[in-house]
Formats: sequence, C-alpha cells, structure tokens
Amino acid sequence: MKNAPAIEVKNLFFSYGLTPVLEDVSFSVEAGDFVAMIGPNGGGKSTLMKLIVGLLKPEAGEVRLFGEKVPTKRVGVGYVPQNTNHNVEFPITVEECVGTGLSGFFQEPSTIRNALERVKMESYAKRRLGELSGGERQRVLVARALVASPQILFLDEPSSNIDAAGQDDLYQLLYKLNESMTIVVVSHDLMALSSRIKSVACVNRKVHYHPGSQISGEMLKSMYGCEVDLIAHGIPHRVLGSHDHTHGGCCNHS
Repeated sequence: MKNAPAIEVKNLFFSYGLTPVLEDVSFSVEAGDFVAMIGPNGGGKSTLMKLIVGLLKPEAGEVRLFGEKVPTKRVGVGYVPQNTNHNVEFPITVEECVGTGLSGFFQEPSTIRNALERVKMESYAKRRLGELSGGERQRVLVARALVASPQILFLDEPSSNIDAAGQDDLYQLLYKLNESMTIVVVSHDLMALSSRIKSVACVNRKVHYHPGSQISGEMLKSMYGCEVDLIAHGIPHRVLGSHDHTHGGCCNHS
C-alpha cells in the first residue's frame, strides 16, 4: 500500500492465560522513524514487539506493516531478540550465524559478507561466536537480522550485557542504519538513546506514543504505572508515579 505507515496497530488485545498484558492498543509509526519502546518490567514491551513481527497472535485487533496484515512475507522484517548470551558456546562461526538469517534464501557468500561489512564485523567472519565480546556478538546478531535486506528492524533490549563503550557503538550503528530503514528498539537505556531516536512509545498495557525525541520529566512521570530504573548518562534514575495522566509522580536519582 503506497504511503502506508511502517507500523499500524489497531485495537490490539493480548493475554497470557488469564493475565492481560495489552489492552486496546492503537498507534502508528511512519516509515523512516527510529522508535524507542520503553516502560516498566512486565508492561508488555517484548510481547508487543513479538506481536508486531508475527511471533505471537493477538486475541483481538490487527497489526499491519507497510499496509500488509501480519503475518506477511511481503515485508522484509529483521528481528534481534533478547538473551543474546544463550548458547554462546555453540560451535558456529560468525559467518555461519549470519547465514541462518537467510532461511529460504540462496546463501550467496557475498550477501553474508555485505551484512558483516555493514556492522563492521567482516574481519571476524571465521571466528567462533563464543570468542566474541558481548558487543561484538550483538553486532553479529544485527548482521543476521540485516542479511535478508529488511525494510524494518526490531531489537529487543539490544544493549543488555554490553559495556558502556559497546552500547555507544551499537547505538551509533543503529543511528546509521536508520538512514535506510525504520527501526524500533526496546530499551531501558533511554537517555543514551535520546540523541538518536525520533520518537518514544511507552508501553504499560496501553501505548502512549510521543513523536519527537525530547524526553521531559513530566513525560516520564506520566508514562510509568510503577517505579522503574533508567540509566541516564551512567546515573540510575528512579521514576515513580501512576501511568494515569491525571496523577503525579516523581523522578529521583538513586
């Protein structure tokens, strides 16, 4: 669909058993956006991302990517999940790992090489995945998500288990990739991302979407339904207060 939003979510509901996670969620994201998806633990961020990429099925409502109802094979989607330290000792090389992102495609070596070049990891192609640092391994997983040339890239907590220097390198990489694709990232490291993102979506059963990258104390206070720690310039910030915009809250250094 011409000029359709990159993401369009309408009246979405989802529960795990009897536990509601997302309730009547509606929002849209324009092509070329760089969205930080934030919110308290258990608020539904990762679940929402899995629904958008088609890994989970909503109870009600729908999700569209560039006008195509999810799940769809007509839109290229890259996805980097959480828990990147699992199975790091599995005997696989960097290039073999990236090649797993080409399931159903002819694995042309130059395609894998190009993906590694985009994340500046081409010189590590023959190395074992378990030999890499957390930041290097995360770049490889981004390359795996990029190898099939997606139109939109989703990353769930990509900076976890990475030191501060590695995090900054990763965010700079995402900033560069945003020149050619839409990016959505789940992260608690909002302040480190703030100079690169274009909009913020706070997830806490519902979604409050805020175009623009300016992150004010009032916005944070109104977003959270329970306290949450954010890392801002290396300093933990505790955000307290109700997600209900009619109630106040507070934001303290802890």
